[in-house]
Amino acid sequence: MIPRYTRPQMGKIWEDENKFRIWLEIELLACEAQTRLGVIPGTAAKRIREKAKFDVARIAEIESEVKHDVIAFLTNVGEYVGEESRFLHVGMTSSDVLDTALAVQMKQSAEMLLEDLSQLKTVLGQRAKEHKLTVMIGRTHGVHAEPVTLGLKFALWYAETDRNLRRLREAMKTIAVGQISGAVGTYAHVDPRVERHVCEHLGLEPAPISTQVLQRDRHAEFMNTLALVGCSLEKFATEIRHLQKTEVLEVEEFFSEGQKGSSAMPHKRNPIMCERIAGLSRILRGNALAAMENVALWHERDITHSSVERVIIPDSCVLLDYMIVQFTRVVDQLTVYPENMKKNLQSTHGLVFSQSVLLALTTKGMKREDAYRIVQSHAMAVWRNGKSFRESLAADPEISAKLSPKELEEAFDDEKNVRHVESVFKRLGLSS
Repeated sequence: MIPRYTRPQMGKIWEDENKFRIWLEIELLACEAQTRLGVIPGTAAKRIREKAKFDVARIAEIESEVKHDVIAFLTNVGEYVGEESRFLHVGMTSSDVLDTALAVQMKQSAEMLLEDLSQLKTVLGQRAKEHKLTVMIGRTHGVHAEPVTLGLKFALWYAETDRNLRRLREAMKTIAVGQISGAVGTYAHVDPRVERHVCEHLGLEPAPISTQVLQRDRHAEFMNTLALVGCSLEKFATEIRHLQKTEVLEVEEFFSEGQKGSSAMPHKRNPIMCERIAGLSRILRGNALAAMENVALWHERDITHSSVERVIIPDSCVLLDYMIVQFTRVVDQLTVYPENMKKNLQSTHGLVFSQSVLLALTTKGMKREDAYRIVQSHAMAVWRNGKSFRESLAADPEISAKLSPKELEEAFDDEKNVRHVESVFKRLGLSS
């Protein structure tokens, strides 16, 4: 059982308290660098760090008057620092603080999402190994195809989650950059060494080049990665929803004691969490589109991106965290019905072995076209009359002329379909 299903820490990353804490650290680090460069007096940075504080409510009060968040913040910090506050923000512009802080918050969120995905991958791996040889029908176009195993489904999701982990690590690198480059990115009033010092201490890379802002293709990449993870979760959840249909019922979301599925129908047990995850993934995709709209800004900067990002980036990070954690819970507690899998597998009276018979006939020298025609004609009859596919084939002289009863029996061997499952698991590093 996984240890926790909620992540209040993710929300805290995007609260004003954390944001202003990062803003303050950026300003203090910049002061330290300016001191080393001899731009401000040697003792100023030390005194500023000792005195500097902020008050979230007071910042909001000041902002209501000045209508500028960074000015309100600096004014409030200045109220604590006093005379030395004139050394804050030297040569910097608001976006130096805003964009660098946003990068820190996105990196903090990405690190948490990576933890979530790692936990999901672990649980998927455990369920894959548990059901490695739990045989069920595979479906293409929603129609019975050939046998697979439930373990293979989990293993497929395990591999996709691993790809999402790699994508997110790369996206985190892309957004983990900062800038302290001034009003139009030329370092006209601030030495690039200030930027290097600030970024180094915040765990960021300095942007190789910026304007007044970091370029928004970085943020769009990050947001599209979050949306892609959401797409995977929707895909996994949709499969569970299909498999929970009453007429299928091969797996089912855990239904707790006292839980109710419908206000009208007491019998209902609905896949509500998978439906919720499928729905929420649409928000992530919509937010990713908005992030792409933010890439094209006027000249060195406008603020069309700013209001959008204040909504889409925190919301997507918090939302995806919730989705991953809840889906991990779904997988961890998923109820499996092997007896229904067996019943469904047998419901088409052996038709799922049609390819095995086709190949057995061609191996014995029959032309593929002729073999396909014969096997399909029997299959179509079984669809209509519901009789045994194997018995129908055995009664056909064209087939008995090519296949002995033992050879026909071997074509209906369940084990044939899953004999290479172990090799797939080995490729994924899931072998027991």
